[in-house]
Amino acid sequence: MVKTAAYRPRLQDEYEGKIRKALQEEFNYDNVMRLPSLDKIVINMGVGEAVSDTKKVKKAEAEMALIAGQKPVITRAKKSIAGFKVRDDMPLGVKVTLRSTAMYEFLDRLITIALPRVRDFRGVNPKSFDGRGNYAMGLKEQIVFPEIDYDSVDEIRGMDIIICTTAETDDEARALLRGFSMPFWN
Repeated sequence: MVKTAAYRPRLQDEYEGKIRKALQEEFNYDNVMRLPSLDKIVINMGVGEAVSDTKKVKKAEAEMALIAGQKPVITRAKKSIAGFKVRDDMPLGVKVTLRSTAMYEFLDRLITIALPRVRDFRGVNPKSFDGRGNYAMGLKEQIVFPEIDYDSVDEIRGMDIIICTTAETDDEARALLRGFSMPFWN
């Protein structure tokens, strides 16, 4: 897909068209700047097997780049832990922070494509908020994303997805994510 200067993600248009109005009516904001919005999405993939084989971090980095659409950062150990055979500055995982267009595109693919492909999926937990309007969830398999070729996967890796919002409370953030059709279970 070629992204031009006028390109806008579907969810961003939906937020500015419908979701903002619904939030303003639901929470009676006097100022439109108080309306909650998406701030960023952080995706983290820990690679515990990297202790014995550091090439697995490179494979995880390539898969994360396909999923997120941008180059991830390799996370490294801050200190040595002999019990886990971890040395200082050893690569242990990858993470990526998505903002603006990439954030909306990823959220759209997560909600419409990846989550319905999860085995025995009944919805995401509506209580996984941190008290400040940020939502955290985990996926057990990276193969639920269509960008990952199932045949080229050497090992199943999980990932953490944190959706950061500007909402002040969990109820506001829950209403915002419901507006984006996040499939919460009841």
